[in-house]
Amino acid sequence: MAEPNLNSFSAFPEDVQFCILSFLSPTEIANFACTSKRYAPLCQNDSKLWYSLCDRRWGSKTQINKWGDGQISYKLLYKTLNKWENLIGFWRRCGQSQQKETVKPPSLVFFEWGSSFLSGWRVSPSQNAYCVIKSPFLLISISPEGEIVNYLDPEGQNKNKLFGDLGYLDMDVVPVNVNFIGDSHFSVEENVNFAYRRSLSSGNLKGDDSGEDIVSVASGSPGSLPETLEIYQYYANRMSPGADRAIRRQRRREKEKQGKKRWETEHFLKIVDSSPTLDRPLQGLWKGICEDRKMEFYLVAYDEFGISCRRVGDLPERHSRSIPVFWTSDPTFIEFPFPTEEEYLYDTRIHIQPPEAENSDWDFPIENDAVSRIMYINSSYDLVILGVEGASMNPWRVEGRVWQYRNGTFGFGFLRNHFIVDLKHIAKNGCLLDIPGDL
Repeated sequence: MAEPNLNSFSAFPEDVQFCILSFLSPTEIANFACTSKRYAPLCQNDSKLWYSLCDRRWGSKTQINKWGDGQISYKLLYKTLNKWENLIGFWRRCGQSQQKETVKPPSLVFFEWGSSFLSGWRVSPSQNAYCVIKSPFLLISISPEGEIVNYLDPEGQNKNKLFGDLGYLDMDVVPVNVNFIGDSHFSVEENVNFAYRRSLSSGNLKGDDSGEDIVSVASGSPGSLPETLEIYQYYANRMSPGADRAIRRQRRREKEKQGKKRWETEHFLKIVDSSPTLDRPLQGLWKGICEDRKMEFYLVAYDEFGISCRRVGDLPERHSRSIPVFWTSDPTFIEFPFPTEEEYLYDTRIHIQPPEAENSDWDFPIENDAVSRIMYINSSYDLVILGVEGASMNPWRVEGRVWQYRNGTFGFGFLRNHFIVDLKHIAKNGCLLDIPGDL
């Protein structure tokens, strides 16, 4: 009689089998389930295997058992979070905004994990030194029925409430669809088919009482339930008696929906390289006090042509790609010791400080006085282009410097003036810096 193979997978206790499988990807698990009928139930176990998969990957970032009030399958949760995980980090708005004057869309959005949702924050400059304003923008979650629910705060006024215990139905928020276009682009459009109110009896989401058919909770890409229902109604009305009246009613309802819209579609692009690296020490998102004594956000990018720096607030505007704050085609640093004339250029310039620094004990960090390297840069305007009308023939107007400090930050300035704009990190290790108070 042959002895059993103690090294085979089936010889392990069930808990050990689940532990081993939890290290595999969903595709590998599906392939493994096809190897034997006895393994199929093992690979479909939701409470043990798929919970372990979710907990191993996201357990340190969010509370896995709270998503969907703990009533959704962990296999569905894994599929959903695997798609949403790419949202974590910084995104910038692109294209010109079509919002009403009362609604100002954010130029910069930062996504992070919540307890049972993803929270998207508006990130904007403060006029208080180098502080950053963080206000609610977008909440993405899953209902107990497994439906995607997205809510937008058009004015960022709800503070803790939007990202508290999902008490969003009591607030002035807008239901939206978040549509993904690849891995680095998504759009946010108002879901005009989604009407909600809290039921006194069951607390479920329902349609409004405007006389239209009630549409159940739905969100996501076009082609979901509300659109399908409207197509059905359209063709049904065309074939029924009184079709003309029905069509007019439907058109009137559509106009009413459009008139009630509070949010126009906006597009956002992911800022993939938002932090500096050893090879690209200037790369990423930065904040600094400008010549007008107001703080601005800057995005420094490396490409095959060199380095360019642009204001984040200018990026969504038309023709903004042609107006960097500074640029260079030669990202080579001058190392210490520096020539005497370079030391003079730095020593004779003034670090721009926030307005409150004049009436307080606020002082610029002394470590920024230690310059480690210098880079030559150019201004974005008055370019020296021989033979082109309107181009400056004076290099003094366009030439500038980047002074990198020993603490990893840097400042920049131009020879035409006597200022240095010092830049600091907006975020570090995935966390926003200099947030006043607790949100």
